[in-house]
This record gives sequence, structure tokens and C-alpha cells, in this order.
Amino acid sequence: MSSFFRIPFKRANLHGMLKAAISKIKANFTAYGAPRINIEDFNIVKEGKAEILFPKKETVFYNPIQQFNRDLSVTCIKAWDNLYGEECGQKRKNKKSKKKRCAEINDDSSKRQKIDNGSPKETVGNSDQNEPYINILEALSATGLRAIRYAHEIPHVREVIANDLLPEAVESIKRNVEYNNVENIVKPNLDDANVLMYRNKANDNKFHVIDLDPYGTVTPFVDAAIQSIEEGGLMLVTCTDLSVLAGNGYPEKCFALYGGVNMVSHESTHESALRLVLNLLKQTAAKYKKTVEPLLSLSIDFYVRVFVKVKTSPIEVKNVMSSTMTTYHCSRCGSYHNQPLGRISQREGRKNKTFTKYSVAQGPPVDTKCKFCEGTYHLAGPMYAGPLHNKEFIDEVLRINKEEHRDQDETYGTRKRIEGMLSLAKNELSDSPFYFSPNHIASVIKLQVPPMKKVVAGLGSLGYECSLTHAQPSSLKTNAPWDAIWYVMQKCDDEKKDLSKMNPNTTGYKILSAMPKWLSDTVKSEYDSKLSFTPNEQSGNIEKLRKLKIVRYQENPTKNWGPKARPNTS
Repeated sequence: MSSFFRIPFKRANLHGMLKAAISKIKANFTAYGAPRINIEDFNIVKEGKAEILFPKKETVFYNPIQQFNRDLSVTCIKAWDNLYGEECGQKRKNKKSKKKRCAEINDDSSKRQKIDNGSPKETVGNSDQNEPYINILEALSATGLRAIRYAHEIPHVREVIANDLLPEAVESIKRNVEYNNVENIVKPNLDDANVLMYRNKANDNKFHVIDLDPYGTVTPFVDAAIQSIEEGGLMLVTCTDLSVLAGNGYPEKCFALYGGVNMVSHESTHESALRLVLNLLKQTAAKYKKTVEPLLSLSIDFYVRVFVKVKTSPIEVKNVMSSTMTTYHCSRCGSYHNQPLGRISQREGRKNKTFTKYSVAQGPPVDTKCKFCEGTYHLAGPMYAGPLHNKEFIDEVLRINKEEHRDQDETYGTRKRIEGMLSLAKNELSDSPFYFSPNHIASVIKLQVPPMKKVVAGLGSLGYECSLTHAQPSSLKTNAPWDAIWYVMQKCDDEKKDLSKMNPNTTGYKILSAMPKWLSDTVKSEYDSKLSFTPNEQSGNIEKLRKLKIVRYQENPTKNWGPKARPNTS
């Protein structure tokens, strides 16, 4: 049959039509008319616009719970395409054109004429709205589900490399690609992910989008990905090793993998996990004069997922030191204090020109013991200290989720959760790392838990801002110092606390009894004159969000759901 279809190049159109028809037939039948795929050997898993043949004997890893991850990834790549894709594609096109001009100059005139008149010109970018240009690498593809969804659901995708190291996985990818009729876009590939990326980097075949979703840590793949991504490209990074990134038992492993230590035994540990991953990406990119801009950073179920834009900018690399911090957090009361590693100052020069001076930071911000409860400080970091999200990007993701994916709940089954989590992320304070739980603070100083709107109104009356956080329910981010937080919390109790009835050895007693030491008379007098629990703008914003009935968690689609074990290939 193969010799029959050796059609000359001049009949390319007819050849293409026949090839498309044959590939469609071959999805179900061989040359002899027998079924190519025995459907009885597989469970058909439908997600998005893809249908995956999942073996009844599990030899390839598949996790249905990460549909939220995949729905969100599709939406975020669409948002990146709308906001930055044309710029990214145009830079690549200019680079290709420059190389081509150099080749033409060095070539003889006859070859130049041939190139000008006969050779097809490569088109990159999306100046034509229907022109596919996006090259995507899914470095650890497993069943190929994500790659197939990208091919089906993202408009401007030209090619998706669906790579895996396991031969069984690649066979599954080939089978699913054929079953979904996306052979023209999705290319199954058997290779080590790092080798594949370095090889493409060496050949200057870079990717607009790189998706890294490993089983465990992403650390081994970061360096190769940073080097093989296009200028302004999008990286999607997942880490599922939260026992290391956000747990209490492996600080040495956390440091070995991510170059920092998480906030062990602290309620903000899930945000510190995000900041450790972003710091890893930033430190790796800085070695190549590149910067990483966080577009969206989420702590989700049993993993973290970050979306970042990578670009070359030696000037912005200088800011990496000042956007990196260590954190001192008290092991008893939970108060925390951040210490940046660098300092940036603006100075006036000659002819009224300002110049930027980079210097080391001054510190530390705390004494050897916690001034509130005399507890011991633990050290976390170094980690990323800047904003976790780009609000313009989140707005575009929310718009696509609301408008373009409307009435597509069967395809995007987690639309409500995307809306809920990203609405919270969008409204988070960008300059206030970490959060606290009023429930936890109330338990420390032995008070009834006050309504959240009362706490927010109190802090707002003192001139401080507050927001919710996507990472933990019933918690607040604020730019208020901890003396204001303790002051407002103890004032939330209508009855004055009788210290004589408290155990002197408790953390709450130490905090309240030491208040004259850590809260000066001047500051206390100022707080007393300003404090009010009347609803204000800050509490109004919080209540408006809470009334939206935000969906933060996915409904359990199966019994005993969660991260599955690594596949057994024996």
C-alpha cells in the first residue's frame, strides 16, 4: 500500500487530500479491514475535546484530578497568545530574517535569486489571525492527553512535541494521537526531556511554550527549559512534592532541590512553596541574563502551578537580589518578618540625571527572640519576594473563561473553580508576602474568633490594606505590621481580657502582658484614636468577594481521589 501512494510532488494537493482521508480510516482499520485498536482493551477517558484510550492495565500514569490543571493551562496559553504571542512570534521572525539575510550576503547571486524566487518563506507570528505559529513542548507527556487538548483547543498551535522517556508512554501517546486524528500537530517523541531541550536549543529550534509537569520536583528540568524557550515565551511549571516544599520533615532536601528552606510548621508554608519555586526559576534564568515574570502562581490541592514569562533583560537581572528575601518566623506565635537580600536606591547625578545604586541590605529586622512572645525565630528562604501574579494576565484569563468558554461546561468542567481561584489571586495584595489566620491568632491569645470583616475593618481604620488569599481559606494578607495585628485582634474582644485568669506560661499571656514593651505609648495613643470597627472600604471589598460564593475546591469526581502512585512499568 505504501508504494501505491508514492505520488509526485507536483500533485501535492491531491496527495494531501488522500493522506488525510487515509489517516482517518487507519484510525480504526488496518489494510485488511480488521480493527487497528481493540477498544475492549481500553477505557475511554473524555476530557476537554480529547478522548484518551487508557489501558485497563495501568502502565502509564494518568490522574483525572488534574483536569483543573489542564483546563487552566489551556486558558492561560490562550491568554498569553492574546497578550504576548504576536510580540514573541515577531521577535523570532526578525531573528530568522536576520540570519537569512546574512546567508544571502555570503551566498552567490544565483543562489540568492533562487532563494528569493523559489524557496518558501518561514512565517512566524500571528499577524494573520488564522495562521498557526505556536510551538509547544510537553516535556513529560505520559498519555498525551494534555498535548492533544492543546492541539484541539488552542487556535494558533502549529506543533506540539509530546515527549516521554518511557516507551510504554510513547506508545500510548501514538495510539491516542492517532485516535484523535491530530497527527499533523502532535508529534510523539521518545527521549530524555533535558537532552531533547538542549538539542533543540543547539539547533536554534526553540519553543514558544514549555510545559513541565513532572511526577515530583521540576528542578532537574529547569535549566534546559530556560535555555530552550523563545524570547517572551511562556513556561508552565508544576511541582507535586509538597511534602518537601511545604512540609515539616525535609528541610535539607528542600534546600538541596530549591536552594532555600520553606516556612516549616507555619500556616503560610504553601505560599513559601510558591516563592521557593519562583526563586529557583529566577536564579536559573539570571545565569543566562534572563528574567522570569510571574503571570500566575497558584497553590492547588497537592501541588503548586506557576505560569511565567521568560525574556532576556540584563538590566532587570540586577533587580533579582533585591527581590529575594529571607524570612524570620516565630515558632510560638507565628509572627514573621521579611529581610530582603539587596537594596535599591535612586540618586541624583550630574545634569539632574538620576541613577540607580545597588547595595547590600541592612538588617536583621528582628532580635534574637520574638519581641511579642519571647519565642525562637526560625529562618526560611532565600525565596522570591515580589508579586505572585500579573493582574492584566489574570483579567484576560478570566475573560476567556467567562466569554469564550461560556456554555462549554462539558469541555471545561472546572470553569467555576478557575473563576473562583483567579478572582482571589487577582485581588491579593501584591506587596505583602504571606498571610495570617484570625482563627489562629484568636486561639493564641485565648479570644473568641472575631468575624473576619471586623478584623479587616479594624486594620483598615488604622490605614492598612487587607486581602484574602487563594492559598488558604479564612486567612488574610495585609501590609500591617504585627504590632497592629495583635493590637486589633485583642481589641476585637468586647470584654477586656483578665490576665490574672491566664496561665503565665502560655504564649497569649506573654504577648498581652508584654504589650507596653512592644507597643509604645505614642503608637498606642495613635491606634486608640483611629481604631474603629465600622465597615469601611477594606472590609467592603473583602465581603464583596466572599459573597460571590467562590469555588476554591474541585468536587471529588471519584472515591479516594488524589495523587496516584507512580506507574508500574514492570
